[in-house]
Amino acid sequence: MEEVWPNAKAYAHGGVGFDPYLQQFREFFPSGDFIFQEVYNASEGFFAAQGDFSEKGMYLLVDNGIYYEFAPMKADQPDLENTVPLEGVKPGENYSIIISSNGGLWRYMPGDVITFLSTDPYRITVAGRTKQFINAFGEEVMIGNTDKAIALSCKNFGLELVDYTVAPIFLEKGKKGAHQWVVEFAGKGPNPEEFANFLDVKLRELNSDYDAKRSHDLALKRLKLDIAPSGSFHKWMESKGKMGGQNKVPRLSNERKHLDEILEFIGIQNKV
Repeated sequence: MEEVWPNAKAYAHGGVGFDPYLQQFREFFPSGDFIFQEVYNASEGFFAAQGDFSEKGMYLLVDNGIYYEFAPMKADQPDLENTVPLEGVKPGENYSIIISSNGGLWRYMPGDVITFLSTDPYRITVAGRTKQFINAFGEEVMIGNTDKAIALSCKNFGLELVDYTVAPIFLEKGKKGAHQWVVEFAGKGPNPEEFANFLDVKLRELNSDYDAKRSHDLALKRLKLDIAPSGSFHKWMESKGKMGGQNKVPRLSNERKHLDEILEFIGIQNKV
């Protein structure tokens, strides 16, 4: 990349969790002082941007024509009855963001879940989407958890991620539940069992609720991993007529519709 853009100094990213792709982009731009800046913008407004590149998190833009409210996430739903203004938020809590703007929006919910890292200044991270989560067994897993877990796993095995999707394997008579991952790698993939073991451990470290359900296989067995052939997600999105930057693979779902479609599309026999 530096041969094409010798003066490139920074790359701004947002909209998709960047952790799984950070190592890949560092190989594209190997200069030690290259800046990767996270931004949080949408069609409805520009909400936050990273200012201190030595730490994760973005500064909430409080003077950009937007009034913010925050609904605490209760299990897998926003608790709208206990919505708080900006001065009422607490660090470490997950909130569904609500905005009213000088562009005409009134108490609009973009669908993002954010976590405050600090309140002086107001510094946030995007934890996920209100419609993309897995809570089939009380594990409350969000995209921030899975993005980080698979990023750490790929780094450990020296792999490059293309995309992934996750859904629950529901309880059946005599069988416990689990999470099923379909993952596409660039180039040769890993040993599925070794990668699944490592990924499961990292997810347990990142999410205490998932860890509790996994403890002694109480409610959840170890995750199941299926490796998709090269180009699978691209071809599946193309078959759905959803190509382009505004369309994304649904990474987490509390039901199996998307995952089962993908398994059928790529010809993987679903044996759970």
